[in-house]
Amino acid sequence: MIIVCPKCSRKHRVNPDTLKKYIDSGRNVSATCKVCKYKFPVHLNKLVQPGPVTEDDTEGTTTRKICVTLSKGGVGKTTTSVNLSAGLALAGYKVLLVDTDTQGQSAYMLGKKPVAGLTELLTKELPPKECILSARKNLWLLSGGKSLAGIKRMIDRKSFGAEWALSEALKPLESEYDFIIIDTAPGWDQLIVNVLFYATEVLIPVALEVMSLHGLSEFMRSLGSIQKYRNDVRLKYIVPTFMDARIKGPEKLYSELKKLYPEAMCQPIRYCDSLSEAPSFGKTIFEFAPGSTASSEYRELVKRIAENNDKSIV
Repeated sequence: MIIVCPKCSRKHRVNPDTLKKYIDSGRNVSATCKVCKYKFPVHLNKLVQPGPVTEDDTEGTTTRKICVTLSKGGVGKTTTSVNLSAGLALAGYKVLLVDTDTQGQSAYMLGKKPVAGLTELLTKELPPKECILSARKNLWLLSGGKSLAGIKRMIDRKSFGAEWALSEALKPLESEYDFIIIDTAPGWDQLIVNVLFYATEVLIPVALEVMSLHGLSEFMRSLGSIQKYRNDVRLKYIVPTFMDARIKGPEKLYSELKKLYPEAMCQPIRYCDSLSEAPSFGKTIFEFAPGSTASSEYRELVKRIAENNDKSIV
């Protein structure tokens, strides 16, 4: 069953069983759009006998697949992946966080010790429900770790369709989530290629320093190579990190980034001690320091992404 928001036209799939008690009692029902937050009445008499669901009916209900990536390390990829996922979960979305890094730091930041994860899913050693860990309300984790090194070798040995290994494993899970957020490792390897053959939106955290900008330039060339074979993956968001207004250098680099990528540029995440302290307690920034500047700025990032701005650059 599909309910369409009259304000933003976003289509939401609803389980008819959840409305049955209201239909039977004749009570009025209202809904709130997850995207624009508009509250509107639902006319149950129009929903009792729904027509067949077509491809057009499901438009806008597709799971959004966002990878957080950059070839350079130390730019805040895992911090952004974890806090973005947690923020979306707090907003009511169902989120799967996939950690493709051999360091497996996403689990540590969430205070979890998974016994299985992405490796077991890709090898089919365990069923998905035993690989995925519930991390918070509305937030699930498919953890990374050292065992992914073997997965990289396994993918390299594939003679056909190696770049689709991750897609084949995650595709059956999509219907259960609104967002799938993928954290990636530094560098460039077959697993990163797999991520870019699966994701449709790219978010790049960029530390405001010269070497990170060089890494961004290198990554854009690599992304261009991927887009020759898969043109539906797009750079949607650039998130400047470690912004320190006390130093002139970051401000200048931020201005340059805005000129180069005006449509993708997001509000910077300023340097905040709480961001480096929170992982030690296994907490997100929203749990550890809800009143901090970093918490506020990550909330703004969540809001922007949830609003599903269609603007993107090649």
